[in-house]
Amino acid sequence: MKKIAIVLLASVLSISLQAGIIYVPSDLTDNGKQGVVSTVEPNQKNDVQTFLSLTPSKVEQMTGKKMNFVQKMAFKAAQKSMKKKGSTADIPQVLYIVLAIFGLAWIAMGIFDNWKGSTWIVNLILTLLFWLPGFIHALIVMKKYYN
Repeated sequence: MKKIAIVLLASVLSISLQAGIIYVPSDLTDNGKQGVVSTVEPNQKNDVQTFLSLTPSKVEQMTGKKMNFVQKMAFKAAQKSMKKKGSTADIPQVLYIVLAIFGLAWIAMGIFDNWKGSTWIVNLILTLLFWLPGFIHALIVMKKYYN
């Protein structure tokens, strides 16, 4: 049940992230009743790095409001979502699986890792040795990219 709640909060925050404004939830006292919402607007790359370096306690100091547990988890989920968007390519999981079936998962791994690291080289070697080890390796590594 907790996972479902976190996923729902993360999806709501990701929608607001796509709009370019990240809403920091406020308490239902004072300004929350009046509809005043504190925002952090990342409009440059440095602002995104600043947002990623924030902690819930720093946000509480900035806004002057105490965040409850759900709000802190939603904030961390938004940071994780933003970090994931900046570090990986947008390859749908279905396409990744199709590439793995055809023995081309090493291409997707290379794109995800920006052709750095050894994951895609290991998968290429396993796929060239025989298709099945490369396929299994691709499915195991898939957890790293899509979780």
